[in-house]
Amino acid sequence: MKGPGLRARLPPAGERPADSGRSGTVVSEEESFKVTDRRGRGDLSSGAGAGSAEAAASHAAPDRDRAGGRQPNKIPAGAPPSDLGALFTMFASSALINLGAVPETDERRLDLGQAQAAIDVLLMLRDKTRGNRSEEESRLLEDILYDLQMRFVRAARRPSPASGP
Repeated sequence: MKGPGLRARLPPAGERPADSGRSGTVVSEEESFKVTDRRGRGDLSSGAGAGSAEAAASHAAPDRDRAGGRQPNKIPAGAPPSDLGALFTMFASSALINLGAVPETDERRLDLGQAQAAIDVLLMLRDKTRGNRSEEESRLLEDILYDLQMRFVRAARRPSPASGP
C-alpha cells in the first residue's frame, strides 16, 4: 500500500486539525491523554521486589502468545473442547457426505473428488501428528481412515446413476 501515509494526514505541529464532525470534542494543547495497559500483566511492581524478573516472567508468560506477544483468543463458556478427535471427526463427516453415506439434504450426493480430498487431509494429519497423539486419538484416526477408505473403494466401483442400464 503506497501513499502519503500518516504524516500527510496530520496537521503541522501547533495547528489544530479541522473539525471532523464531532462537535464538542475540542482538545487543548495543554491536555494530555492517559494510556492504560490492558495486556493482563497486572501490577508487577507491587510486592514483587526489584530483583524478581522470574516472578514477572511467570506472571506475564502464561497468557501471552509466543508468536506476537498477544493474548490468545478466549474460548467462550460452554464451547466444546478443541482436540484432535473433533478435527478428525469434522473431516470424516465431510468425506461421508461426499461419499453419499449421509444425506446432506433430502438427496444423497456423490463427489469422489471432495471425498478423496477430505481423506487426504486426514492422511496428512496422521503423518504430521505422529508421536503427538494420545493412544485414543490414534485409534480413532486409524478407525476413521480405514472406514472411509473402504467406503471410497465401494463408491468408486459402484456404477454412476447417470450412465444408466
